[in-house]
Amino acid sequence: MTSRSMKARSVIFGCAGLTLSDAETAFFQEVQPWGFILFKRNCETPAQIKKLCAELRKTVGRENAPILIDQEGGRVARLRPPLAPERPPMQRFGELMRLDPAKAKQAARLGARLIAEDLRELGINVNCVPMIDVRQADAHDIVGDRAFGTHPDIVTALGAEVIAGCLEGGVLPVIKHIPGHGRALVDSHHDLPRVVAPKEDLRAADFPPFKALAHAPLAMSAHVVYEAYDPEKCGTLSPIIIHDIIRGEIGFDGLLMTDDLSMKALGGSYEDRSRAALKAGCDMLLHCNGDMEEMLGVAKAAKELSDKAEERAEAALELLQQTDEFDRDDQEQTFAMLMKPVMLG
Repeated sequence: MTSRSMKARSVIFGCAGLTLSDAETAFFQEVQPWGFILFKRNCETPAQIKKLCAELRKTVGRENAPILIDQEGGRVARLRPPLAPERPPMQRFGELMRLDPAKAKQAARLGARLIAEDLRELGINVNCVPMIDVRQADAHDIVGDRAFGTHPDIVTALGAEVIAGCLEGGVLPVIKHIPGHGRALVDSHHDLPRVVAPKEDLRAADFPPFKALAHAPLAMSAHVVYEAYDPEKCGTLSPIIIHDIIRGEIGFDGLLMTDDLSMKALGGSYEDRSRAALKAGCDMLLHCNGDMEEMLGVAKAAKELSDKAEERAEAALELLQQTDEFDRDDQEQTFAMLMKPVMLG
């Protein structure tokens, strides 16, 4: 059995069900992933989720091991009532921004804090928000109302508030999908998007929110080909996109994870796509569906965290903080009042 003193390895895994199987327990003990991610299939009751989170952390021997979830609000929410309240999609904050910018910023921050409270109570300490892709009018609806809006300044301002609200609630945020998924004409879960916009357009509209929020601790890559920079490889697998754009022009120096490696935008074996992502410059592999055969392939490529990746990972975890006193009922009422102008319809 692998020693618990080894470094965590450069991978985040999902699991198949509500509890860990013996095979999953042994696999995670051996591989020592840096973290885990939960989906609807893993969530039944608060007690069960807390127990699963504890089981996952026990396999790697780290009490603060990251456990991620996508709890954006709207159609992307792995926790539904009664596990957690319904929350509005990010577009609603953008709509409120046009009516009252101050209230919109307050609502975005408070909404993120409320979701963080929902998650932290269950043992989840990373939320894959904010999505700061700038929506384009002719793009595929995979972005749609998940985006704050179509103007980079609005996306930046509201994204900053969501980051702050997450951290105040004791949960780490993940900006996504760097350097921008808002122009994709197909859903990367099923096909590989190709963006043909020139560099000038990407620099003017897509990159600015990521550049302004490059201080975020964690980011998720985009399975998107940006033909103006690299017509051969999608962002997740492109050294040009990662080194020249994400690390260089955008200036992000936090922990960079891939989007889900099981998405059909990527081809090749799971070992090959995983090796390619790490070689391109991603710090962390993300595999979500809990399929053991696929995970075995990813694990063959996953390495112990490099010194730089470990530094970035530790810097992120250091941002997890004790939360201030928070009157949940009162703040829920405040949030409802703030959002009322855009929720009546």
